[in-house]
Amino acid sequence: QVRLMESGGGSVEAGGSLRLSCQASEHNPNTNCVAWFRQRPGKAREGVANIFHRAGYTYYHDSVKGRFTISEDYAKLMVYLQMDNLKPEDTGMYFCAAGTWFNGDLNEGDFRYWGQGTQVTVSS
Repeated sequence: QVRLMESGGGSVEAGGSLRLSCQASEHNPNTNCVAWFRQRPGKAREGVANIFHRAGYTYYHDSVKGRFTISEDYAKLMVYLQMDNLKPEDTGMYFCAAGTWFNGDLNEGDFRYWGQGTQVTVSS
């Protein structure tokens, strides 16, 4: 059972930056990637970024391209989400998740392991 724990959320003004971290308890051979999802107020949870273990290939939702950067330190079991030029519409709860996914839009059903989430609030 992989356990994930997010940290790094907080409150910032529009245009500011935050770096989220996701610590995993172990590597799981049944997963090939880690993704960040977010749930904004009144909206369904959506995938915003993904990285494949060790290969380094990444995916970004159109709404965050050019502003968010996902990275991994495989040896430390860490995945990061650097968020720059934050906008009020980025406000929400951010979750990291581990699973097996190959292409298309990020789908919650492809991710078996989830953290508890960390809150990001961006004020205008």
